[in-house]
Amino acid sequence: AVIVDNDSKQTALSIVESFKKQSFYKIEYYVEPEQNIALARNKAVENAKGNYIAFIDDDEFPTNTWLLNLYKAYNNYNADGILGPVKPHFDEEPPSWLIKGKFCERPSYNTGTVLHWDDTRTGNVLFNRDIFMDENNRFGPEFGKTGGEDVQFFEKMIKEGRVFVWCADAPVYETVLPARLKKTFYLKKDLRIGGLTGEQARGWPNRYKYLTKITLALAFYSVCLPFSFFFGAHAYMKYLTKFLYYAGCILGFCGWVIIR
Repeated sequence: AVIVDNDSKQTALSIVESFKKQSFYKIEYYVEPEQNIALARNKAVENAKGNYIAFIDDDEFPTNTWLLNLYKAYNNYNADGILGPVKPHFDEEPPSWLIKGKFCERPSYNTGTVLHWDDTRTGNVLFNRDIFMDENNRFGPEFGKTGGEDVQFFEKMIKEGRVFVWCADAPVYETVLPARLKKTFYLKKDLRIGGLTGEQARGWPNRYKYLTKITLALAFYSVCLPFSFFFGAHAYMKYLTKFLYYAGCILGFCGWVIIR
């Protein structure tokens, strides 16, 4: 197993060393000093061994049959990669608006579904290692702070003819920390991602088309936001986070990123 610590201070080292003493598996520890999730993923890829590479995030934990079921699906569907669901795990009772608004839930599909690139993520995936034999097939560092480096990677692979399939029987669980039970977490998150995305979009070839799109979206959510209040706190939060995301996009496009 490969663990990449995306912190120049190596804050995960003591935990990894403790785990290595009780693990039956060989654990290799690496550090990616620049805080960039894409660079961390790439370092994991470059140091992985074997015929397959599985990704799981540091705030997730699998079921006992997780990897086995991914591998079975890989053999059954002859795909280049298999993705599975990421489900929320709460250590304490979450607020009702969080559950009703499905803020911690992600889309799921029937086993065997061939995925569009927009349905892909790396929080739970098994790859054929051959994909990464081409050094050009890496996660884009330009998305390493805004997020989306995984979707961009899958988009590129699928356009090249690679196939990725869903396995509903291989879930992992994402621990929802207490900070994520607060409304401010989601408001700041969407404002931040919007700002960084808008800033990045300034260099895109279709940037003015993008600006038109986000301006129309902001206008839409501005009109709908007051009315969403009457449908409950979860609906209001849904529209408010969307409003802040698109507001952040426009501000970032104009060169002003409020939260980094």
